Amino acid sequence: MTTDGNNERKASNTDATSASDHGPVTDQIPEALQVKVTAIPKVATGIPAILHSLAYGLSEMGPLRMTRAWLAVNQKTGFDCPSCAWADPDGNRHPFEFCENGAKAMADEATTSRITPEFFARYSIAELSEQSDYWLNRQGRLTCPMILRPGDTHYSPISWDDAFKTIAKELNQLGSPDEAVFYTSGKATNEAAFLFQLFARLYGTNNLPDCSNMCHESSGWGLSQTLGVGKSTVTLNVLEHADLIFSIGQNPGTNHPRMLTSLLAAKRNGAKIIDINPLPEVGLLRFKHPQEPMHLLGSGTRLSDRLLQVRINGDVALLKGIIKTVLEADDRSPGTVLDWNFIRDHTSGFEEFRQHVKSTEWEQIEVESGISRDRIVEIGEMAAKATGTVICWAMGLTQHRNGVENVREVVNLLLLRGNIGKPNSGVLCVRGHSNVQGDRTMGIWEQMDEGFLSRLGAEFKFDPPRRKGYDTVEAIRAMDAGRIKTFISLGGNFLSATPDTDVVARGLGKCKLTAFIATKLNRNHLITGATSVVLPCLGRTEVDLQVTGQQFTTVEDTLGVVSSSRGVLTPVSEHVKSEVAIIAGVAEATVGGKGDLKWTNFLDYDQIRDRASRVVAGFEKFNERVRAPGGFYAPVAAKQRQFDTPTGKANFTVNPIRPLQLAADQYLMMTIRSHDQFNTTIYGLDDRYRGIHGGRRVIFMNRDDITEAGLEERQLVDLTSHFQGERRTVRDFRVIPYDIPRRCTATYYPETNPLVALGSVAEISNTPASKSVVITVTRSDRRL
Repeated sequence: MTTDGNNERKASNTDATSASDHGPVTDQIPEALQVKVTAIPKVATGIPAILHSLAYGLSEMGPLRMTRAWLAVNQKTGFDCPSCAWADPDGNRHPFEFCENGAKAMADEATTSRITPEFFARYSIAELSEQSDYWLNRQGRLTCPMILRPGDTHYSPISWDDAFKTIAKELNQLGSPDEAVFYTSGKATNEAAFLFQLFARLYGTNNLPDCSNMCHESSGWGLSQTLGVGKSTVTLNVLEHADLIFSIGQNPGTNHPRMLTSLLAAKRNGAKIIDINPLPEVGLLRFKHPQEPMHLLGSGTRLSDRLLQVRINGDVALLKGIIKTVLEADDRSPGTVLDWNFIRDHTSGFEEFRQHVKSTEWEQIEVESGISRDRIVEIGEMAAKATGTVICWAMGLTQHRNGVENVREVVNLLLLRGNIGKPNSGVLCVRGHSNVQGDRTMGIWEQMDEGFLSRLGAEFKFDPPRRKGYDTVEAIRAMDAGRIKTFISLGGNFLSATPDTDVVARGLGKCKLTAFIATKLNRNHLITGATSVVLPCLGRTEVDLQVTGQQFTTVEDTLGVVSSSRGVLTPVSEHVKSEVAIIAGVAEATVGGKGDLKWTNFLDYDQIRDRASRVVAGFEKFNERVRAPGGFYAPVAAKQRQFDTPTGKANFTVNPIRPLQLAADQYLMMTIRSHDQFNTTIYGLDDRYRGIHGGRRVIFMNRDDITEAGLEERQLVDLTSHFQGERRTVRDFRVIPYDIPRRCTATYYPETNPLVALGSVAEISNTPASKSVVITVTRSDRRL
């Protein structure tokens, strides 16, 4: 497979065009010219983070609006931050319980900039398509429902009733419910998610792909296969009192900065922190707590005790070396290292696992991990002595062909010393978007278990579909094949978040209808079906007033805490509706009369929670428990050493090292975020923690690789991915020397998502392998 040069340039900024030919895109050469490189800071957060938060908040919200939002975010009577899913303290909270990226997310949502019908009258779809994702986001909040009809060049206003009828008409004309897809982003609240999946299943389909399919799906499968539950088993208190903490494949300083506060607490309590990552990330090197004045004035605290710059996807090899060291320590002193009582009473598969590890040669471990035996043994000896170990990870483990195996190997290491259901120990898969875990709990999954579906059917008096629905990758394939006619998105930016961008754009263009519930304009609203409807919704920061009074919603964070969220700001427009009201309106127009329910009753959100309490396991007395200050913990049986697996025990697994063969001119590329973005939302063009300013079209390469390839620093290059004989190319990236292992490279997404082949996915989880992309780097033939 090859793509033509024009499409490559469009895809390189996720600016691909759809079959409806909505117009060209801007040349990327000017952005490449603007990139400036400075020294990398030696410490994270501190005064610069405070100043950046203030600058962004004041510019978007103004002083009064900003102050009101800052004092309410993540408070027990306020609203949940619309950014990451990091947990809030159980006890007392700081008056400013947020981080720099949380401040940006709040300001981005609560901006005073507005997109009115006049904006869409001024700009055609073709003209908007020429702008960058950054520019689109900066235009402000959507304020009224809009429609793009077949043949139109501009979006135009539409009433809510007509919008609902338009969507319902298309859905009810489909030949099968499975010709529709209902996509969900991780920002949707529990109440909206529960209604959305109920709507889809009453309509007749399990086509409920979500953003989890693209990030922690491998974690869910790996943990479920080994521990019987796809969730973390720790609390903040457990993390902060662990003896040994591993941080693998994550960048908390950018992606979940409040985690640094917990790591600092752990460090002060005597923890050792091991950082395993191809890139050295500033946040784990040294941290200044922005809420401690004396700490701000000092040099900060070094968090990581060891940095192991593993080769991209060399994690199984590295973990196996650590495990091998622990096993050898017990061989030398039998019965003194491994927790034999736990292994005997609570685990299965140990002997096969042990024989596999013992037969693995150290030479292979060193070559595939890129870490020397001496360094691995040092870490293994620390693991053999630690009384309580927590292992944290993010997408650095999950977005590979063997992503599920990576997670299973993490569990293997913890099981050796009984570090599941033991004080100050456990697994911590650090989720991304603020309610991505809650959405799954509420039923947003294409293959929910029979127990959930049976309870759903009994509660609402219907027979939910049982056939497996489409996940994200399957939905893209179905759209491209013409099997999907209607695409409905509850938040998110499906086009920019997904792999193989040109294929996604082509598939969206084949739909008869695309409908987007959103707060702000994004690229996906310009790459559409024949008819497209944009439905503006309230943000997390805003007061949600329904006919039954002011409402609150709920979310579930990365540690399983379910808490309430109450907006405090005046809504952006009298014409926006809540996510719940929009879903109820579309559902009433489409499936009204089906099931034992009345959709308008759900505008009293207590009624949603009341019905959900009889469907979602562990959510009994939902309304009562979530009203307690701080909420409640969703149940995780593995915390009590109860393992819902086929064996009834925690399972050791065999996960072979999978060598990756690269040709002489090939490199392995991983996609990463900048410090000025959250998921696909671009707040700015800087990444100050990596010394990049004014642009995003860069590729980080090892300096020796640059020299060996005959390239030069800051040279303009094109990137071509290689997958099963297919080639995909994006153009005009600057070469930036960086401290990264040989033959490894890194680029920002979504700019390089077009390089991720749709067929390149993790086994079992089907997660796009966005951190294992084989590429070649060639000099650009463009002239500046």
